[in-house]
Amino acid sequence: MAGLPPPSLRVVWPSAQRLIIDNPKCAITRACVHDPIVQRSYAECAEGYRFRIEACPPADPAKKGIVESGVKYVKGNFLPLRQSRDLSDLNAQSRDWVMHEAGVRIHGTTREQPLTRFALERPLMTELPPVAPDLGVWAQVSVHRDCHVQFEKSLYSVPFQLVGQKLWLRATDNTVTVFKDHHLAATHPRARTIGTRRTVREHLPPQAQTFFAHDRAWCTQRATDIGTACGQLIHQLLSDRILERLRAAQGVLRLASRFGEARLEAACARALAHDSPHYRTVRTILMGGHDLRKEPTPIDATVTYIQHPWFARPAQELFDTPDTEFNLPATRAGH
Repeated sequence: MAGLPPPSLRVVWPSAQRLIIDNPKCAITRACVHDPIVQRSYAECAEGYRFRIEACPPADPAKKGIVESGVKYVKGNFLPLRQSRDLSDLNAQSRDWVMHEAGVRIHGTTREQPLTRFALERPLMTELPPVAPDLGVWAQVSVHRDCHVQFEKSLYSVPFQLVGQKLWLRATDNTVTVFKDHHLAATHPRARTIGTRRTVREHLPPQAQTFFAHDRAWCTQRATDIGTACGQLIHQLLSDRILERLRAAQGVLRLASRFGEARLEAACARALAHDSPHYRTVRTILMGGHDLRKEPTPIDATVTYIQHPWFARPAQELFDTPDTEFNLPATRAGH
């Protein structure tokens, strides 16, 4: 394989063919004498490094390994008061400690030096793979109503048809893959910060895809294609400095599919004439058919409102009327 040193210079690291484990939750999800259930991530690790898992029978300490006391030995003899600059320095310190202290002591159970026993076991072990397997973390996740699943406080989208179902998620250092049974459902780059949302538009329902596709630029271009008045009204809606009126603009443009572009243009012109550039105003005009009526002629304030009064007479006619025309009733005597 390219990039590997020649076999004569290659360090061969051994790997066990069989591991006896004491049913930890990270490896065995259900302990059983005959049919234990292996955790999915640990099973992938065993397959990648080519070893077989042998789970200890539950409640039978005599069949367990003798390595549990070794963990206590490491915690009590290697880790206390030890400092390291980085991982490489810690590995170097641990190797020196194993070769010169822990490996040459007399083991309390076997009464042998661990390095001496390891020399006998090493020929029976297998070589590690030349390229480390791309191991991942498996988790069962639920699809929320927003078509996303959550993993380590980040969200990843899946097709909306899977809402409410249980899926399997596999996360590596670089990717997150979601499976429905054994079928691939979605793949995303792994989020690096908490709260990141990875969304593929094709995973959303059709109405949601339409909403996100009809952004501000689309609304402006669509309104301009319909007409000048519609373009001016949409521009006023989207230019509001207080409220976000994208939904209102989308609602106005959707009226074209119901009433036609010509009527929508007329309704927008009428709404602008009344200084009411709102979705409700345009909809009311279209629903009432007011856009089909002729726009009233603006009133000229310089022209007299009543040019030909019916019952009014010039004042001169009152002064030119002779007195004989006024037949006043005769007064009675004594009055």
